Amino acid sequence: MAAAKRLKRVAASQPGFLNLKTTLDSVDSSSSRRKRVNKNKKKNWNKHSDINDVEDFLEDVRHQERTTGGLLSEKSDDSLFFLDVGKPEKAEQKEEVVVGKKRRGKTSRPLRIDLILQHDSLVPPAKDVLAYQQPNAKKLRRIAQKAEQLAAKGIVTRRQKRLANRQPLDRKAKKSVTEANNNPARDYYDIWGQESKDSSDPWYLQQTGKKLVKRPEKLNDKPSVLPAVEVIAPGGSYNPDFFSHQALLQEAHAVEVQKQKEEDRIERQLAVNQDDKATEDTILKEQVEGLVVEENDEETAPNEEEDDVAVGAIVLAEKKTERQRKREKADKMKEQQRHSERQQINQQQQLFQLRSIKASIKQQEEKTNQKQKLRKANQEAQKSQPRRLGKLKFKPQDLEVQLSNELAGSLRRLKPEGSVLKDRFKSLQKRNLIEPRERAKFKRRHKLKYVEKRAFREIT
Repeated sequence: MAAAKRLKRVAASQPGFLNLKTTLDSVDSSSSRRKRVNKNKKKNWNKHSDINDVEDFLEDVRHQERTTGGLLSEKSDDSLFFLDVGKPEKAEQKEEVVVGKKRRGKTSRPLRIDLILQHDSLVPPAKDVLAYQQPNAKKLRRIAQKAEQLAAKGIVTRRQKRLANRQPLDRKAKKSVTEANNNPARDYYDIWGQESKDSSDPWYLQQTGKKLVKRPEKLNDKPSVLPAVEVIAPGGSYNPDFFSHQALLQEAHAVEVQKQKEEDRIERQLAVNQDDKATEDTILKEQVEGLVVEENDEETAPNEEEDDVAVGAIVLAEKKTERQRKREKADKMKEQQRHSERQQINQQQQLFQLRSIKASIKQQEEKTNQKQKLRKANQEAQKSQPRRLGKLKFKPQDLEVQLSNELAGSLRRLKPEGSVLKDRFKSLQKRNLIEPRERAKFKRRHKLKYVEKRAFREIT
């Protein structure tokens, strides 16, 4: 309380303060007996401290600043008072001529919405301290003071020496003349165009500053030659021709027959042969195998041991004499000489076979060309077929065909079939844009627990 009273007295003693509010409330409050409270505890400070007079004073100061732009005691009399000389006479209305017509002049009044948006406070905005701050201002100020001290002593810094020793630039050298943007004869360059601009164009080099990377030709090839949207056969219409509808039914029948053949083939492969099934005799024979020893087996056992010993014996090779080795060497040299003579004769004979050799070479080249054409044809045919992009194989979509008794004949009675989303998804797979996929299988982590509610249990 003592601090609040002291602040109030200091504020009221200021020469520029003029209180506009009455002090009846303060007199009444001071006349009443105040309650004695222990101020040693912090919780009693805010609870029993009366600062209403200080808040009233500060609110009065803010009110004067908003309405008059400052304290009233500091304003001049001319800004606060005016001389009332009575009601002014009505000024004569002016006439204006607009497009050959006369109308009474009216003073333009601002709109209500503009008046609401106008700034109604005379308090100037707060000063933006950050706008006047400069990074490293203290460091720059210290560097400038040091530079002034060195200049007063006549000391030249190293930076100033480098600046003085730097060679001046040749300002007279003519720069490359750039072509004006508003030149109608300049070539038009489309920045969003697909074809690349010639890198030798000076205008292009000036604007971009770098050359474009050449696009590989392989990136221009499409992964598939199939169209994005395939048109259904004429037999798939809601009111098709008889022959076209029969042709589509025949195609669907061929697909179903192929599926049935594939299933039958798998069943035949998995089927068990009746001859391979075990019988009672074969089971008994397997059980007594090795328990009964026959006589023939005992007699042949010693003979087999003797054969093994004979086979395992080491046979020593006889050593050749010097005469035998010389004879073998001479025979070998004769054979080599005979082989070289035969090769020379064959080469001489080939001179007379040039015509047949040319014919065989031409025939081989034709075969090579045919293989290349066949390989290219296979490559072109593969472009229209889905490739193996993942672990799953592409499965074509089932044909959407209606039987003869299911034809509607009118769009009103036509029943929708298939799914547009599934059709687009299969088209992306068929055109090798995405790999074939399967729907993720949902596996519940915890088992469902069914509990009857109390209300249902009461009814049952």
